[in-house]
Amino acid sequence: MLDIKLIRENPDKINELLKRRNPELSIDAVLAVDEDRRKMQFTLDELRAKRKSESQKIGEMKKAGQNTDAIQADVKKIGDEIKELEEKQSELDEKQRNLLLNIPNIPDETTPVGTSEDDNVEVYKWGEPRKFDFEFKPHWDLCEAKNIVDFERGVKLSQSRFTLYRGKGAKLERAIINFFLDIHTQEQGYEEILPPFMANAATMTGTGQLPKFEQDMYKCVDEDLYLIPTAEVPVTNIYAGEILTEDMLPVYMCAYTPCFRREAGSAGKDTRGLIRVHQFNKVELVKLCTPQTSPEEHDKLTKDAEKMLQMLELPYRREALCSADIGFSANKCWDLEVWMPSYGTYKEISSCSNYGDYQARRANIRYRDKETGKVQFVHTINGSGLAVGRTFAAIVENYQTEEGDIIIPEVLRKYTGFDRI
Repeated sequence: MLDIKLIRENPDKINELLKRRNPELSIDAVLAVDEDRRKMQFTLDELRAKRKSESQKIGEMKKAGQNTDAIQADVKKIGDEIKELEEKQSELDEKQRNLLLNIPNIPDETTPVGTSEDDNVEVYKWGEPRKFDFEFKPHWDLCEAKNIVDFERGVKLSQSRFTLYRGKGAKLERAIINFFLDIHTQEQGYEEILPPFMANAATMTGTGQLPKFEQDMYKCVDEDLYLIPTAEVPVTNIYAGEILTEDMLPVYMCAYTPCFRREAGSAGKDTRGLIRVHQFNKVELVKLCTPQTSPEEHDKLTKDAEKMLQMLELPYRREALCSADIGFSANKCWDLEVWMPSYGTYKEISSCSNYGDYQARRANIRYRDKETGKVQFVHTINGSGLAVGRTFAAIVENYQTEEGDIIIPEVLRKYTGFDRI
């Protein structure tokens, strides 16, 4: 959530930055409500001061034996006015909060300006895409031929875009998860978290999924809980409503969870295979840090995710997302995209985002500066380390043989117990 004080003091700049995302975005409605709130606050302060002064007079008049009926009636009238205005002010507070919750974060000054994903900027590539001297197969065909993913029965058990892993496919999926978690925890310093896979509305609001994107999530209506779309949601909110000491920062956390997304608006996109499904596994990296270390920690987290692709020897590229393509809550985002032969291009496998204090302000995650004693909001950072299903698909495609087998990357063999499928 944007800081209302920042909006008041820099309205033109905030509007200009928001329009880098979308020309139709504006904070004018927020400013109008804020002006009404401030006027009402001024009136309330005057009335409260008047009530206090008149109440003091009542005490003095009673001591002097004077009749106080008239002045007590006036004080009661003032009290009724105050109560009415407080109710209206509460309505304005809620209106302003709802407006702020639906306004995205402002892009960082270093985020490329653009109008669509076509304006994303390639930063660099790692590895060379494999040149096949035989007719390669897409992962969905290989998975079916090897009976390691059963797409048809996944649909039968649930609905379209749900999958069923089996046999060596299930073991490979589990091996990828364990490999990611081991590297992140044992070599990169992250604490492993196993959070709930369902979250309440306050938790979803803290990271920015609610109220804007409720239609994208699965909701358990009777319990008023949501299936999480990413581990970012529960893990970031672990410290919601708390004040940390500066010595606790930075906080490094990683978590494996299944993720659930309705993928509203994705009809017709990536209809085959594992790239776009309603339920998928992912290992997430989350950091809480001070504003001063935020850019450095963001880059380091991105490199931690890249390390997974390098160890798996999967070609990829890093892209800087433009202002129109960064996530709702992010101010800067690096996308990691893995080479997928069947698409003839790179496909997203991780988005590593810096949120500044946007999520922390929504979730009220703060820390106390050890030098000044001042309490301020932390910065939050997260990214996939990595999306497991897409990693599975990339391995199947990039490690296939002319005979139709799938070679298991060296680093995964101690987890799978086999070197090919």
